[in-house]
Parts: sequence; C-alpha cells; structure tokens
Amino acid sequence: MTEDLVLYFDLASPYAYLAVMRAEKVLRRRPELQPVLAGAIFAHRGWGSWALTPAREQNVSEIERRAAAYGLPIAWPVSWPPNALAAQRAAVFAKREGLATQFAEAVYLATYGGGATLEERTILDAGETVGIDRRTLAAAIVDPQIKLALRRATEEAISIGVMGVPTLRTGTELHFGDDRLDAVAARPR
Repeated sequence: MTEDLVLYFDLASPYAYLAVMRAEKVLRRRPELQPVLAGAIFAHRGWGSWALTPAREQNVSEIERRAAAYGLPIAWPVSWPPNALAAQRAAVFAKREGLATQFAEAVYLATYGGGATLEERTILDAGETVGIDRRTLAAAIVDPQIKLALRRATEEAISIGVMGVPTLRTGTELHFGDDRLDAVAARPR
C-alpha cells in the first residue's frame, strides 16, 4: 500500500514555490496539494512571516540559491509578500476541479518565476491557462462554500501540527520545509 502524500502550501510562500514545482519529480509521484492560509497558521502559532523581519535578506538569498540549484527561475514580485487570501480560495476551487497542481504551478511561474504580483488578474490568468473560466473562478473566490473549505483546511492543518508551508504529510508524519522532500524521497520504501 502506498502512503498518502499531502503537500500543504500557500501561493504567497516562495519556499512552497520551490516545493510544489519539484515535488512530483523528487517524490516520484504527485502529492495531493492542500491549500491553506500560512498567515492564519502563523497567527495561531504566535509568530509572523520572516519576510517582515531582519531575516528577510538572508532568506531571500537562500531561496535564490535553492532555486538555482533546483533549476527553477526566480523573479521576486514587486509587491511581496502579498495577501494570498483570494489566491488560496482560487486554489481550493482548482483542487475541486482536479487542477490543483496545474493551477499552483501556473500561479507560481507567473509570480516567483516571472515577477508578477499575486493579484486577481494573475490568479484569473493562471486559471485560464489551465482551463478554468475567468468568470467562474472570480465567482468561486467569493463563494461562501469555498471560503469555508479554505478555513476548514487551515484549521485541520493546525490541528495535526502543521507549523508553516510547505509541509509534506506522509501518512501521519509531518515534514516542514522544501528541503524535506529530498529526505522523504531518500527513505527506504
């Protein structure tokens, strides 16, 4: 029996960009992507984003180093870090449509790969790229059921111990950080 692989992510996170873009290749199968709100997880845990601290420059350099090592483009959006609420709601809808990975990759390539700001136009363009109608996606972003689904997914992530994104869940184990993908892939099967 193959263990479940669930990758918790937030489209605002550059570390999640690194994980989502290479997860299938490193793990040799596609994990289930689960959108959550990293900001809500941080607030629950009593901390904020490193992007708003003196550690910002150091982490930006580390992400750039890792992106180069992984062969991924990196272009920082002018408005960073963004508010990812609408993007995460769109990701919930994309997941319901069976397009979570394709949508996340399209958004990440536009933002961290191309420097676009994580705004409604970027989100709708990414949706359209993967076959989601712009009006349908715009309506989903404000749909109460989608809002509730994102809230519940985030609350569930908190309840099982997710500390931030990206976090890979293998069965009942949690592995925090994009670099943990390699450690999980190297484990004996």
